[in-house]
Amino acid sequence: MYPIQKSNTTQIQLENGTSSSRTNHSSKTVPALMTISQMDELLAESHSSLNSKQSHLFSAVDKDLLHAKSEIENAPLVHSNSGLYEPLYRNISKFKRSYDLMDKMLRVYVYKEGEKPIFHESILEGIYASEGWFLKLMESSKHFVTQDHTKAHLFYLPFSSRLLQLTLYVPHSHSRENLIVFMKNYTELLIQKHPFWNRTNGEDHFLTACHDWAPAETRGKMLSCLRALCNADIKAGFVIGKDVSLPTVNVKSAKNPVKDIGGQPASNRSTLAFFAGYMHGDARPMLLKYWGKDPDMKILDRMPHVKGSKNYIDYMKTSKYCICARGYAVHSPRVVESIFFECVPVIISDNYVPPFFEVLNWESFAVFVLEKDIPDLKKILMSISEERYVEMQKGVREVQKHFLWHDEEPVKYDLFHMILHSVWYNRVFRIKSA
Repeated sequence: MYPIQKSNTTQIQLENGTSSSRTNHSSKTVPALMTISQMDELLAESHSSLNSKQSHLFSAVDKDLLHAKSEIENAPLVHSNSGLYEPLYRNISKFKRSYDLMDKMLRVYVYKEGEKPIFHESILEGIYASEGWFLKLMESSKHFVTQDHTKAHLFYLPFSSRLLQLTLYVPHSHSRENLIVFMKNYTELLIQKHPFWNRTNGEDHFLTACHDWAPAETRGKMLSCLRALCNADIKAGFVIGKDVSLPTVNVKSAKNPVKDIGGQPASNRSTLAFFAGYMHGDARPMLLKYWGKDPDMKILDRMPHVKGSKNYIDYMKTSKYCICARGYAVHSPRVVESIFFECVPVIISDNYVPPFFEVLNWESFAVFVLEKDIPDLKKILMSISEERYVEMQKGVREVQKHFLWHDEEPVKYDLFHMILHSVWYNRVFRIKSA
């Protein structure tokens, strides 16, 4: 990652070296460090204000979205037999009503422009797999995809940020300018060839991108899109209430993306906290410095390769808390790994917006620690009562279904549907009502 210049206002130094103000997408200044509580406040403000300027006549699909917004805001109370665990959600009734309306109403137009491998091709394994799985399932969806652009509520840009990097980046050049220009030219092609973008200035368009560089590659005119990004970093221009935090899922096998899922119950977890990984960035070396020798924790820079010893997954499955510390970028596959292995995630990544922030109450099943508070990590964890820990671990088990890919057809409330729902939800709440 290239360094980002810190600032006390919305004027930030972007990854491509240009400065930009966030005033087009938020009227509130963004502090240099934003806590999870401040993110909550910003989300509430973004959804209560009219951020999207309606500069065009209302179409039938606009009226659909306005109807959906009214239905969500006046959602009937959800009963306990809904199959959803209430503590996980900011508002379970609104989430369920929104999800049901999405499933019933939403239609997506997928652009055909763009050649393989950058477009219309999916990488289904590794840490960038989320963008590939979504692209694959979106393009093959008979339920959501429409060929009639007049019926589309959303327009999808089917590119892979990982394949963009693999195809166009010149090794050792330390420059991403050609990748940024390539995406700019693609956007201009769509604008010139179709009338869809200009109707809303791209505000009903969306993309999914998991590479670290995606925030820089999707600036310019693409900044008006609903961007689902793994690198959900407020300081890199992520806009709460518009952009969507895409989960980073390290898929080991495309044929079995949920391999080894599950873990020990709360009563059977003997290690207080676990982390193992490369010492990228500043937070991880701090972890090792303060807690590498603590007998109650297992904080490692690498896993020992000793026959008969515990491996990475074993520790995830038997630790109470799993440390999800940022490396060079804010996002980490450890967040979803923790959920897979039913270990309460401890997120140490300043300015990171966690996945599905629009609807999930993350503090019901995860712990957030500021990077400056790493010296107090053990005290913070030990202050959590056993009763509270058991509740959080139950939340982790219950939220698991929202983070699963399925190798054939998507299923209700799974990762494909949750990504699409967050895009839908943000679009609904950004459309002006008058």
